[in-house]
Amino acid sequence: MAKDTDRIEREIEAARNQLASTLDELSVRASPKNIVANTKQSVVAKLDEPAVKFTLLGVGAVVAVLVVRRIFN
Repeated sequence: MAKDTDRIEREIEAARNQLASTLDELSVRASPKNIVANTKQSVVAKLDEPAVKFTLLGVGAVVAVLVVRRIFN
């Protein structure tokens, strides 16, 4: 009986430690500073892809041409 009680207490303590670790990890992930940093990193990585980069350059060039035409017409 005492062995069962000790085993249950160890399991409860292990579960408590795991829960504390999980909560710590969630608090780090949910930090606004970390969310902003991760989002910024994702956006920069996406903009560095050649297809996105060249598409944005093309759209920018078309907009620039349209603005210049509008100014001189």
